Amino acid sequence: MTALPRHATDILVLGSGGAGLLGALHAKAAAPHLDVTVAVKGLLGKSGCTRMVQGGYNVALAPGDSAERHFMDTIEGGGWLNDQDLAWTLVTGAQRRIRELENRWGCFFDRNPDGTIHQKAFAGQTFDRTVHKGDLTGIEIINRLAEQTWARGIARFEEHRAVALLPARDGSRIAGVLLVDLRSGAPLLVQTSAVLLATGGGPTMYLYHTPSGDKSCDGMAMALRAGLALRDMEMVQFHPTGVLAGPGTRMTGTIIEEGLRGSGGYLLGGDGQRFMHRYDSRGERATRDIVSRSMMREMLAGNVNAEGGLWIEMAHLGPGNVRRQFKGMVERCADMGFDLAGGRVPVVPTAHYMMGGVVFRADGSTALPGLFAAGEDTGGVHGANRLGGNGVANSTVFGGIAGDAMAGFVARDGALAEPDAAALEAALDLAHAPFRRAPASLSPIRDALHRLMWDKAGILRDAAGLAEAAAGLSALRDALDAAGVGGQGRGFNLAWQEWLNLDSLVLTSQAIVAAAQAREESRGAHWREDFSRSLDPREGLASTRIALGAEGRIALEWEAVRYTRVRPGESLLAAAAAE
Repeated sequence: MTALPRHATDILVLGSGGAGLLGALHAKAAAPHLDVTVAVKGLLGKSGCTRMVQGGYNVALAPGDSAERHFMDTIEGGGWLNDQDLAWTLVTGAQRRIRELENRWGCFFDRNPDGTIHQKAFAGQTFDRTVHKGDLTGIEIINRLAEQTWARGIARFEEHRAVALLPARDGSRIAGVLLVDLRSGAPLLVQTSAVLLATGGGPTMYLYHTPSGDKSCDGMAMALRAGLALRDMEMVQFHPTGVLAGPGTRMTGTIIEEGLRGSGGYLLGGDGQRFMHRYDSRGERATRDIVSRSMMREMLAGNVNAEGGLWIEMAHLGPGNVRRQFKGMVERCADMGFDLAGGRVPVVPTAHYMMGGVVFRADGSTALPGLFAAGEDTGGVHGANRLGGNGVANSTVFGGIAGDAMAGFVARDGALAEPDAAALEAALDLAHAPFRRAPASLSPIRDALHRLMWDKAGILRDAAGLAEAAAGLSALRDALDAAGVGGQGRGFNLAWQEWLNLDSLVLTSQAIVAAAQAREESRGAHWREDFSRSLDPREGLASTRIALGAEGRIALEWEAVRYTRVRPGESLLAAAAAE
């Protein structure tokens, strides 16, 4: 095997969003003598989905609210598919983490006149509990965490892409990660005692999507190839309001945040009339899955505007008030030629978040010793549907927990292991395979993937469409495996990076479709037109488990959901009131 450049570190964090940076900071604080390194596909502080968070951070702080209430909203919103221990860790951990973000890391959130933290309404919740910094909450969090990371001497590999998780020679634990330096194209083997998988999800396999184009579900794909299972992959969240900015622009799909509907914004059909009251008594403040399905039904019925979408309107709330409350949103829409404060903005449902992901425990550990995971790479916290505002809480709560756990793991089992040579060779072979083939345009493959997933495995699903999606993905897999990339060099070779993106996206899409085919009911974000009935959670539910079987084939199993804290039909609120 060709000798590779090597780097050794005690802890390697993959990703620099909220999960990755809190993981790195907590690990360094828990064990200052350890070498902690962050590897990020882009630039630290400038990439990742947390920076794009507009709405806010759910946490029970105000009088009248409680962790129990937040928990019940999360479980009921998740269709009772959640891992309840993970959900409880989320809601209780958020109460501590929000104070930590302010008092330890320097974040500052909007205040009420009396100095208490302001909390706004978000859809699907029974209490106004969303903490925010205007509508630029993610920028505030990431800016402060990035500053703290730089100040603490945490090493970083910027513009380095992770392409494979490498087990030890005896398979007993993680041994390292294969990276590619985007600037030179050179591979780098990082040996480490512990890895935090925090690359984020990013369902960019859909025609309309919110994450930036560099998000490609790499973490989930690497986990599958490393033998780990993914749970609930059929649960892909579509945000109701992505801007329909027109063809040929990456701005299409960009979110108009949920706080607009929470504060009283209207969704209008092409006829200029509100329609949500026909679908749900909560109207525009129904959960994201209900609103997205309702919007899609209006679109399929032809009640669309000239752009082929629907409208959001805020003018009835007062243009001045809208400009003051949603400054970032108003400016973003203005950049695209739309007047959010006083007019209407064309919108379409847009793929936003993966509720499914790597099976993990409440301390961040996974089935592979030494590999930890947090944030959108993981499954189980949100169940079948994520409440808006629970995402950045998930990332920061579990990122910090994983950082603490990694420091403890290294203290107990800190010796570096030699990576499995065959796994390393296979990873190198896969990453460099496109250079051995004749160059081909990858745009048709991406375009076909976008349309296939949107039309056949999107908001509304059925057996026939999912079968077409499965067959289409198999054909795209073959097309991608036959496609090569050219270029004079490998440094910043965008065609190669696009090939690697599509490699991850096609594999993750196959996991989504296989899980969606298996779940013959409708629950949360997963809606089957041919199985519109939801199973009674009182009779038991199961979550899907996707893994790679023989010859790299998708294999699916079921695992019963355990109601460890509350059973369907019961409530922690009643139990808390009785105490």
